[in-house]
Amino acid sequence: MEVILTQDIQGLGYKNDTVDVKPGYGRNYLIPQGYAVIASSSNKKKFAENIKQAAHKAEKLKKDAEDLAANIGDLVLEIGTKAGESGKIFGAVTTVQIAESLKQKGFDIDRKRISFNQQIKQLGDYTAVIDLHREVKHEIGVKVVAE
Repeated sequence: MEVILTQDIQGLGYKNDTVDVKPGYGRNYLIPQGYAVIASSSNKKKFAENIKQAAHKAEKLKKDAEDLAANIGDLVLEIGTKAGESGKIFGAVTTVQIAESLKQKGFDIDRKRISFNQQIKQLGDYTAVIDLHREVKHEIGVKVVAE
């Protein structure tokens, strides 16, 4: 089933993308929640016109995302957490903690836009990826230390 996304959905696509999904996922989740519409010819034309009109706005959003990535630069966040003798931490470092740490540094980034390559369950240095725009992804360092 072909649908047009009305907003960004992580792992599926970005707003105004035409994606192919299983019929049950489209009819029972995406369309009722307002995340997508059926990709009929009239809807495709309507979304194509919207994309054309929003092209300059999208370029501005991309430039803002690139500027934010430049401002963040080679930032390394230090996350303090409780840890055992062997260096294993109690629980795990989550995207919520990364987002709060970024907010303290002056960068307001939604936790849903932050991801890790692996779960953080040990003390040490890691890398987090921030999805600022569909074409702009920025990596930051995360140093997990014991409190």
